[in-house]
Amino acid sequence: MRALGFTHRSPCAATLHTVLRYVDRETVEAKRGAWAEGLLGEAPGSQGDEEAIAIDGKPLRGSQKQGAPGAHLLAALAHRVGLTLAQQAVDDKINEIAVALALLRHMVLEGRMVTMDALLTQRQIAPQIVAARGDYVMVVKENQPQLLEDIETVFALPPVAGEQRTAAATLDLGHGRIEQRGMQTSNVLMGYSDWPGLAQVFRLERQVIIKKTGEVREEVVAGLTSLAPERTDAVRLLALVRGQWQIENHSHWVRDVTFDEDRSQVRCGNIPQVMAALRNTVIGLMRWAGHTNMAAACRRFAAQPRPALHLSGITLEN
Repeated sequence: MRALGFTHRSPCAATLHTVLRYVDRETVEAKRGAWAEGLLGEAPGSQGDEEAIAIDGKPLRGSQKQGAPGAHLLAALAHRVGLTLAQQAVDDKINEIAVALALLRHMVLEGRMVTMDALLTQRQIAPQIVAARGDYVMVVKENQPQLLEDIETVFALPPVAGEQRTAAATLDLGHGRIEQRGMQTSNVLMGYSDWPGLAQVFRLERQVIIKKTGEVREEVVAGLTSLAPERTDAVRLLALVRGQWQIENHSHWVRDVTFDEDRSQVRCGNIPQVMAALRNTVIGLMRWAGHTNMAAACRRFAAQPRPALHLSGITLEN
């Protein structure tokens, strides 16, 4: 308590509720985002590679049930480190696409690759990323029927003269599953399709075999990217598409399972988003420090507050 600046006693739950209710959530997110960008530059890893950023939405289910406004959050997470770089609330009267445009507008995109799911595969979003000197990797589903049909036609036919195609495959064994993936890429639609910035399209086939039951699950995913074949082949593109799951595994799942976010029913003012921002900060700190098991790290820091304070940049005087 002394290290945190409290001279008498720690604030009660009601005081915290009052403070967090009126904190400016946009300022909190801006400050936290700037801090995360700084950590990303210091984090160990391959500094020569372009950073990839995953964008996805997450509902705060407990707060939603209580009627809290803006209880659906759109976030951007760095694949390599698992740091949430930006987050913005999706108001009930605004769709996720409009919020995604605003989120991207305030992010550093130059030299970075942005991955997203089919909901955000939109003509408004692609040019904004390219104009900011970034690149996109988008999944295509039925919400873009003509584009999906064009991609399916490309891979249903043999290569044509001048077309560049690449292929890659992976095999993963673990968690009682055998998972095979195969990807093909083609640049044949560049110049034919009017999709903004399109350089390549891809087709990803997934097959998962459940060892215990022998059940086989198969899926085919289509997509496109502004990355030209000279910059990104099928091997790299497959890694980028898989990297989109980092935001689910390294952020959303941790917040729900380790921090029990979905059962939180805070609903007043800015509390839901501010609490989510604080959770993102804690997760980012622990990942930056090299922790991979967030539950174990939380137990360690709960039992040993000194290392937790030190990780937060606070020195406890003896």
